[in-house]
Amino acid sequence: MTKNFRSGFVSIVGMPNVGKSTLLNKLAGQKIAIISEKPQTTRNKILAVYTTDEEQIIFTDTPGIHKPHNKLGEYMVNAANESMKDTDVLVMVVDATRPIQDMDRTIAKSVAAANIPCILVLNKVDLMKKEELLPVIADYSNICDFDAIVPLSAKSGDGVEILLEEIRQHLVEGPRFYDEDTVTDQPERQIAAEIIREKMLWLLDKEVPHGIAIEITKMQEKQKVTNIYATIFCEKATHKGIIIGKNGEMLKKIGSMARKDIEDMLCKQVYLELWVKVKNDWRNSDFMIKNFGFGNEE
Repeated sequence: MTKNFRSGFVSIVGMPNVGKSTLLNKLAGQKIAIISEKPQTTRNKILAVYTTDEEQIIFTDTPGIHKPHNKLGEYMVNAANESMKDTDVLVMVVDATRPIQDMDRTIAKSVAAANIPCILVLNKVDLMKKEELLPVIADYSNICDFDAIVPLSAKSGDGVEILLEEIRQHLVEGPRFYDEDTVTDQPERQIAAEIIREKMLWLLDKEVPHGIAIEITKMQEKQKVTNIYATIFCEKATHKGIIIGKNGEMLKKIGSMARKDIEDMLCKQVYLELWVKVKNDWRNSDFMIKNFGFGNEE
């Protein structure tokens, strides 16, 4: 470790579906957060570690801040708000292609009240003309005194290095909190479960994906293959039928797509077996929310 090694914690906040998880994956250099066009994809805080010879930045991707409609939604918003309290730098991500939302203003007020350095990321600028960008920068400058405003494309990575440079301005001399080869604190079981859920977000419509939870019931390491047995919990019997599909075709498609990504993560052949069970209205059950790994924050 160099003599003047610097480190710091960075929380990524913003509304659902603005590209926070895509940005986190780009910073980490691999998929650790699932990505979907559907809002409220991220349910837990997900940690990614960026390490060089001179620095270590610990990023936290938080659930999108929104108006909750059930106890799971309340947990997600609380997790995002709590992340603002124990961090060195805030990165607020917005979708630059759409007008400022009321929730953007609410988040900006929380950011200002936190009295922590905050960098505004104007994401999805690859979908805009250059002349459209200046008015957007001006509009956001009027709602909060951001320490920096960085236009970027999380999808392509353009502008991400500029964001890192801005973050570096706020790092202080400190320890290496994680080994240099650590990319995330998420266990492989959790990432595997999230990959399965991601494929369901891609393949299924409307409410069904948001009413599901994945439990990895068994993960068995063998020399040439990893056997994974997972149960998909949904809220309604009709949803179970949709997930399984005619002659089991949808479940097979979910499993096939998920297995490929899990194999890429593990660099190993994977046998994946999926089951589907119904747990009525589990998102409003404190017991079930905790059972699925949510709501355990201090």
